[in-house]
Formats: sequence, structure tokens, C-alpha cells
Amino acid sequence: MSAPQPLQIREANAHLAAVHRRAAELEARLDAAERTVSAQAERLARHDQQLRAALEELGRAKDCEIAALQQQLLTSEATVHSLQAALRQRDELIGQLQPRAELLRDICHYRPPLARLLAALAQAERLGPLPAGDPSHPPSGGPSPSLANSTGDEQDEGHLQPAVFGTTV
Repeated sequence: MSAPQPLQIREANAHLAAVHRRAAELEARLDAAERTVSAQAERLARHDQQLRAALEELGRAKDCEIAALQQQLLTSEATVHSLQAALRQRDELIGQLQPRAELLRDICHYRPPLARLLAALAQAERLGPLPAGDPSHPPSGGPSPSLANSTGDEQDEGHLQPAVFGTTV
């Protein structure tokens, strides 16, 4: 074996120096990558922790909202039951008042003819009795057929009364 030539030694040394620089460069890049990964892992851990805290807060808020909605539901159900009871009472009252309303409707229907009848009776009362010497006045012994209350039965003529004006209404 022959001794290496100085040129070969220099080339080998240059190569070793280049390899050493490349190794140092790769180690620096590896360190930087490890720091980056470590920093990213820390950021992810903090972010994960923040997300967990936010989820816990959302869970508490959701639970509070559910509790409030359940309370509102109970209140609404109580209101519905109260309104249904009031509705049943009003239906019963309407059922009790319905016959009275129909009677009042009938009374209102008969009011105009009744008012005319009462007005006619009042007018007849104002006219007073006929004088005794009047030929159209029936004799006091019996009723006149024109003024008698007739039922249509001729055999009941003995029970007929003369029409008398002057009754107080």
C-alpha cells in the first residue's frame, strides 16, 4: 500500500469537512424541526385544553338552558291546565245560560206585538165605558154577540162574559 497522495488527502479532508458541515447542518435542521414540533405540540396541547374548557362551558350553558326550558315547559303546562279548567267552567256556564238566552230571544221576539197589545188596551182604557142610553150598548141582561168572548162552541153561550175594558195592566 502506498501512501496517499497529498491531493487525495486534501480531497478527503475537504470531503470530510463537507460531510461534517452537512451533518452539522442536518443536526441544526433536526434541532429546529424538533423545536418546531415541540412548539406545535405545546400549542396543540394549549389549544386542546382551551377546547376542553370551551366544551365544558358549552356543556354547562346547555345544561342551564335545558333546565330553564324545562322550568318554562312546566310553567306552560300549568298555564294550559289552568286555561283548560277555566274553559270547562265557561262551557258549563254557557250551558247554563243557553236556555235563558233562548227564553230572552223568545221574549224579544214577542215584545213588539205585546207592546202593541198593551198600547191598544191602554187606549181602550182611556176611552172609558159607554153611556147607558147608547143604542149600541147591550142591555145589562146579557152579552152582545159582537162583544162576547167566543170560543166557537155555540152551546157554551151561557159561560160567555162581556168584553170589559178598564182592567189595569
